[in-house]
Amino acid sequence: MLTQSQTIWIVGPTRSGKTTRLVNLFCQWAEGESQPRGSRRKAGRRAQAPTILVFAANDDNRSELADRLVTATQGRYPIQSKTPLGFFQDEAILFWPLLIQRLNLRAQFPVRLRPETEQELATRLWRPELDNGSLQFLGVSESRSVRRVLDLLQLCAIAGRPIEEIPSLLEQGLAEQQGFARDDDPVVERPDWAKIGTLLIDWRQWCLERGLLTYGIICELYWRYLLPDEAYQQHLIRRYQGVLADNVDDYPAIACDLFNFLLDKGAAGAFTYNPDGAVRLGLNADPNYLASLEWRCQVETLSQQPSNVAALYGKPVVEAVSDPMFLLTLPESVQLIQTTSRAQLLRETALAIAKAVHSGQVQPQDVAVIAPGLDAIARYTLIEILSSQDIPVQTLSEQRPLSASPTIRALLTLLALVYPGLGRLVDRDAVAEMLVVLTQESGVSSPESGGSTNSSPIVHPSSLRIDPVRAGLLADYCYSPDPEQPRLLPVTYFPRWDRLGHSACAAYEEILQWLEVQRGQLEQRLIPNCVALLDRAIQQFLWKGSNLPYDQLAALRELMETAQHYWEVDGRLRQSDRIETPDYTTIERFICLLRRGTVTANPYPVRPLGRDRHAVTLATIFQYRAARRFHRWQFWLDAGSHLWSKGGAATLYGAPLFLKDWSGPLTEEDTQEADEQRLRRILLDLLGRVGERIYLCHSELATNGQEQTGPLLSLVNASVPLNPDYALS
Repeated sequence: MLTQSQTIWIVGPTRSGKTTRLVNLFCQWAEGESQPRGSRRKAGRRAQAPTILVFAANDDNRSELADRLVTATQGRYPIQSKTPLGFFQDEAILFWPLLIQRLNLRAQFPVRLRPETEQELATRLWRPELDNGSLQFLGVSESRSVRRVLDLLQLCAIAGRPIEEIPSLLEQGLAEQQGFARDDDPVVERPDWAKIGTLLIDWRQWCLERGLLTYGIICELYWRYLLPDEAYQQHLIRRYQGVLADNVDDYPAIACDLFNFLLDKGAAGAFTYNPDGAVRLGLNADPNYLASLEWRCQVETLSQQPSNVAALYGKPVVEAVSDPMFLLTLPESVQLIQTTSRAQLLRETALAIAKAVHSGQVQPQDVAVIAPGLDAIARYTLIEILSSQDIPVQTLSEQRPLSASPTIRALLTLLALVYPGLGRLVDRDAVAEMLVVLTQESGVSSPESGGSTNSSPIVHPSSLRIDPVRAGLLADYCYSPDPEQPRLLPVTYFPRWDRLGHSACAAYEEILQWLEVQRGQLEQRLIPNCVALLDRAIQQFLWKGSNLPYDQLAALRELMETAQHYWEVDGRLRQSDRIETPDYTTIERFICLLRRGTVTANPYPVRPLGRDRHAVTLATIFQYRAARRFHRWQFWLDAGSHLWSKGGAATLYGAPLFLKDWSGPLTEEDTQEADEQRLRRILLDLLGRVGERIYLCHSELATNGQEQTGPLLSLVNASVPLNPDYALS
């Protein structure tokens, strides 16, 4: 069987072959253990292959690693592939009866709360404290204050610390600070840490009594109650004889406790570690604590190819950024696109990509545009220009509110027109938009026709049965507002309805009749819930038996999954608390939740089938590094921005205080040093993920008109300017 002597620590920089080595080890372990052994050999039989638990840092990495393992072993061995948080969640649900017994909980199946639902319920529970100001930070919005407090519970749980320690940790760690603001926050008054600790304990108990689980509660249940339990330990030992974990520098601290337990019990292990990784440091990772596994492993050190850009220029680039007086000469493969305004920079960057693609120098799938922060203006401009040049664009792990989709807004308006008591959520503009969106015929461009794979669909005017002008007229004359039951009136209420045209009138009457039918069925209690009504609307007005573009289909999946989850939680609360409020109250909360711009969880699958689409990749630094992509050409957008030191992802509130090796108060020097180390890792990691060229895209002025003076200015000054002629022939 596998032994601890087969415990291996694989360390190396970006793209040095760590994952490939891990895949080879899996094949060796599986193949070696499946061979017949001396006295155990039986005719026609093989010894059973060991069960190896495989970990990856996030779900995209997990899927890709599982695919590689299946391909390498030709699918002969089952793959137990998990992310750390996914494993903790599955184990907590699987052994929920054990937790019920230990914590004396009500016997009911647990329901996991999504982050958006978690925040809404916590806001409702903490409403008295928010109203009297004892919880809300000065200069910070209510929703952000609630999110910060909830993040403390998650940070404490994944660090393996009791929740009761939160007040003392914050009091000691922030002793030298007036407040606990990040660089982009105003200075805030010191909150009552003891009060926050009490609220979090009450919140955890409130959730457990109703069988509701958040990520923070799941992690605490696992390390505090499950992992130390002898019965669970015996199950764990019997189930897994080995563990493989890729990129452990992005794992939470309690994952190290799990690995140590398995290794102590004789399981084999293999771990990969990237010193230039730690993408999630400040979010939920503790790379230094995971690095403590190295002492008990056989160490294999890998290095990059000598021709790798990071191997050639990584060290001087880092020195030039940290020391402005350092004289740096960059190769011709690093070029500069420089303009005065950011608007001009976005245009010239897109045209430079288009010219290179059309000239055959590079394929769209070999180009990545990476930015420290990707705002809506930059995203829209790049997608619009490249799409007009027949170059598709895919946005990596795009996080946009559901309410940003016109289709979703139209469906929410439709809900408010069916259910009573929601009239205040509807206005004439929303009705006009709904009429345009729900009466659109097939005519939406698909990603393959040149549009973006993640942007809003391109609407052809010929596909609109009701165009915006007619929709506005109908909303003005045929919409009857009412706080309780707003209605759409017959088209004849518009004096010149005959000028609308047959197609527009027929489309309007179709919506009108559908609404009347749904209201009638609602009165007869033939509509079980809002989810069923949304499904009916999608089938009637959007699906129609045709294939929808991926971006629209993903938004609809996201809406349906969010709605199903919301009503599942609402049903649990009605059952537990015996709530008898009308259904439209829940629907009103749901609509308001989405209209506030809440970013909901991604639907499954989270990307189109086939990862390597023929499209230019658009991503933030954090998204690109987390996805561990590689491209021949990289365009570093906003190279002069100060956000490069932040890595495109803000550190969670109080994250440094929950690291295992942290001690003492948090000072300004600590924050500055952390930013410098993060920037160093970003540069080395990105340089390791480029094949041929890097384009530094710099505008002298930012969007707000201020001069750009970010940490990469020394690279901008040392790079070779690109020929300013970007015009396409």
